[in-house]
Order: sequence, then structure tokens, then C-alpha cells
Amino acid sequence: MTYRTSLTALALAGLVALPSPAGATADAGLNASAAANPGPSSGVSSVEWRSCPDYSDEVLLSLRVTEEQIPAFRALMKRLECGTVSVPLNHRDPGGRTIDIAVTRLAATDGARRLGALAVLPGGPGNSGYLDPILRAALRNPEMARLNERYDVIGFDPRGVGYSTKVACPVSPVGPQKPGTLTEEAAREIYDAQVAANQQCGRSDPAFLGQLTTENVAKDLDLVRTALGERTLNLLGFSWGTYLGMVYRSRFPEHTGRAFLDSVAPPWTRLDQHMKDSAEAAERDFGRMAAWLARRDDTYGLGATARQVREEVAKLVRAYDTNPKTYTDLQRPVDGSAVADLARRNSTEWTRASRALAELRTATGTTAPPTVRELLGAPMTGTPVPGAPETLNRTMNLAVACNEDGSRAGFDTAWRDYQRLVKRHPATGRSWGPGFMCARWPLPVQQATLKRGGGPLVLAGHLHEFMSVYDWTLQTRRAVGGTVYTVADDVHVSTTRVPECAADVVKYFETGRIGGGCEGSPMPS
Repeated sequence: MTYRTSLTALALAGLVALPSPAGATADAGLNASAAANPGPSSGVSSVEWRSCPDYSDEVLLSLRVTEEQIPAFRALMKRLECGTVSVPLNHRDPGGRTIDIAVTRLAATDGARRLGALAVLPGGPGNSGYLDPILRAALRNPEMARLNERYDVIGFDPRGVGYSTKVACPVSPVGPQKPGTLTEEAAREIYDAQVAANQQCGRSDPAFLGQLTTENVAKDLDLVRTALGERTLNLLGFSWGTYLGMVYRSRFPEHTGRAFLDSVAPPWTRLDQHMKDSAEAAERDFGRMAAWLARRDDTYGLGATARQVREEVAKLVRAYDTNPKTYTDLQRPVDGSAVADLARRNSTEWTRASRALAELRTATGTTAPPTVRELLGAPMTGTPVPGAPETLNRTMNLAVACNEDGSRAGFDTAWRDYQRLVKRHPATGRSWGPGFMCARWPLPVQQATLKRGGGPLVLAGHLHEFMSVYDWTLQTRRAVGGTVYTVADDVHVSTTRVPECAADVVKYFETGRIGGGCEGSPMPS
């Protein structure tokens, strides 16, 4: 949990990811820019339907489908339609090079009462949405399954992802740094390595990478709508998908039906401000965790008041930064950034994170305490299961984030901001790293223009989360309009996972009406 942590945190927040490993290749499907079709576009596309992929049980388990859900998943796959839509690589040159967008459709089960098509907008940028009609809708819970009764649910892989045309940068990942307190000298080495990686990636295929923007994905989606023969698309967006939903609605208001956006992104694209806001929210949420821990001092021994807990955890961060601990059964040493990472876990993980913090406070052995090993022992990237679909394309994630980043801070500014962040947030600040992600990215900044619209729009903001800060929901409402739906938890995109909240989502798409919010994920008892 060092420099990598800052990138991982932003990736979880739906904005960035680490560069791909050296020699990484794109997943099965339409692979690399060489798969792009040369020659003119034929104008309005249709969907080229084809057989859907066949997945083994091992693949399904890797996609977090439980053993009990596998029969239902396979039944839904028999109903799923799979295809591709051809779109221009450069929408300003519709007669030029084309690429393919992978699309899926789960047709409404109650055709007589069908209300239209609903597109699921995935997070990331860079996440796959190909199986979202099943994984995010029909299979999620009984409430969400009702959505497919009256709506065709549409999934897709954005350009640069999964079964759509994509590329992979031939660059090595940057970091992680040596464990312990980050020095300016070490930070400069990381910055220089990031600059070199960005230059190599951005120049590897600028014609393709320069077209990886949210606005171009929105334009692709509208061509998918046309190819499906739909007059309008209803939108269900998650994380970065909420920004995609804003851009689509701004660009194509006449083709936008009802929209529900969960864990709302800000209406701007500056990674420096994004990290600053997220870090402040993470430290605030730790205040809730500290109060929860104080009421359970007999169990965890971290302090009888919230202030004592804060001081104890900050002390633990400093202690492990000064003397990182190497355990024989962990891949990397535990330093202050690992402690801070535990302190910023959301409430669904407070019980385990608190146990791990308590273990680190008294740990003396050469092997990691059990909960520490459970939470910090998983490798950063595992070997993909053969035949598994790509779930995140790191090159697309990096390119979209950097193509749209209006900050691109130099070393001196980013280093100063990082030092200030760590000082202001003693419990959780070390879980972030300096904002070097888009340092000297060689392609020009391209930012979408958002507009207010009169169509139905619900913005679901989570009151305490840091991945999508609640205030961003309010900023977005001022920028594009809509109704705020407040979820009283700190869990990213939890709305459709909590049955009571999911029922509100389905009711909204059926009737256009919704209340003011829901409780969200329950606090641990």
C-alpha cells in the first residue's frame, strides 16, 4: 500500500487504474487496434448478432457468481443475445476507420407491458459491462430481477474494453515504492518512472488512445441505441458510468429516457481535486468508525473515546512507517500505508478491519496475524482464469482518465499536495500516494461539456462514502439538474445490492416516481 495505493484508490473510485504489466495482451474477443476495420462506415449500423460466449463454472466463480447461482446464470445466458455494433473510431470522421462495440441484450419477459430498453453503464472507466444485464440486474436480487420484466436490459463493453476493439500499452507497472515513509527522493523516482510510462503508452497508438474519452463512449452508445431500433435509452449508471450518463444525457437529451445514477461522479474531471475531496471524505468516515470502535473498546482495545481511537490509529500509522514489518506469509511488508488502508475501509468491513488493527497493535511473530493476512495478503493481480472475460482494461482506464484530466500536476505541486494530505489526515492519509498518474501524458486534454436537461434523472449519493463524495452529487445536480436520492451509508454503488433500495430503483423505472432515499447497507452490529 504505497504509491500503488493512490492509483488503486482512484480506480476504486471509478476514475483511474494502474498501467498494464509488460507484455500484457488484450483479452479474447476483438483484440488490439489491428482488429479495427479499415475503410468507410456504412452510416447507420445494425447489430451483428452472434453466439454468446460459453463460460465454465470456474470462470463464473471468478466473476463472483456463487455455486447456488450458477444454474440461474446459465438459464439467463440462454436468453442473452450477444452481438457487435460498428462505430467510427473518430466520430468527427464517420467515413474513416471503424471499431466494434460488443453489445448484449436480455429481452423483457413481459413483452405485452414492455416499457423500453435500459442500458447499464459500467464503472471504471475501463470496466466491462457485457454481462451486466445478468450480473447487475437479473441475478443481483429478486427486486432487481423485476427490472427485466418490462425492460430489455442492455449491456456493452465500452471502446477499449473486453470484447470491444481495444489496445494494451506495452509498459511496466510503476511502483510500488519501498516500504515506510515516502521521501522526496523516492517520490521523484516514482514520478520519473510514471512520466516515462505515460510517454511510452500515449505514443504507442495515439490514433486509438486519443479517441478514448467519455464523450466518444456516449456517442458509441447512441449508435448502439440506433442499431437496436430504440427511440430512447433509459440509463442505469454506476460510478464512472454516472459520468457517462451525464455526458450522454447532455449530448442526446431527445434520446434519453429515465436515468438513475448510483454513486455520482463529479461534474468535472480533475484528478487532483478528486483525490483531495476523496481523502477528506475518507478521514471523515473514519470518524464514524472511530466512534463505533470506542463503543467496543472491550473487544478491540483501541480506545474508549473516538478521539483516543483516532490518536491510537494515527500512532500505529507512524509506528509502521518508521519500522515496517515483514511477515513471511505476506507478499509485501506492512507499513503505515497498509494501516491507513485498514482505517478507511467502509462499514461492511469495520469488524474485520478493526480486528486487523488490533492485531497489528500487539503483533510480535514472523507470520502475519490471521485477519491481517486475510485483508492484506491477497495479491494485487491474480492470474486470470482461462476463458474469463476481461473485467477491467487498464489501458482504457489510464487513457480516459488522462485524456480528460484537467490538472496533470508537475512534481513540485503534486508532492506539496501529498504532504499536505498526509498531514491533514493522520489516520487515512497514508493510504493515498502523490497524484502522479497523468504526469506528462502526451495526448491533449479533452473534456466533455455538460448541460442541464429536463428529462427524469435521479442522482443517488451515499452520505458517507469517499469513492464518490456526497457533495459531488449536489454539484452534479447544480450542473445538470435532477433529483437527489440520499443513501445513508458509506458503501460504493450499494443501492441495487440492498433489496429495500433496489425496490425504489425498480419502482422509479416503472413509474417515474421515487422517494428521497434509503438506509443502504446496514451498520455492523
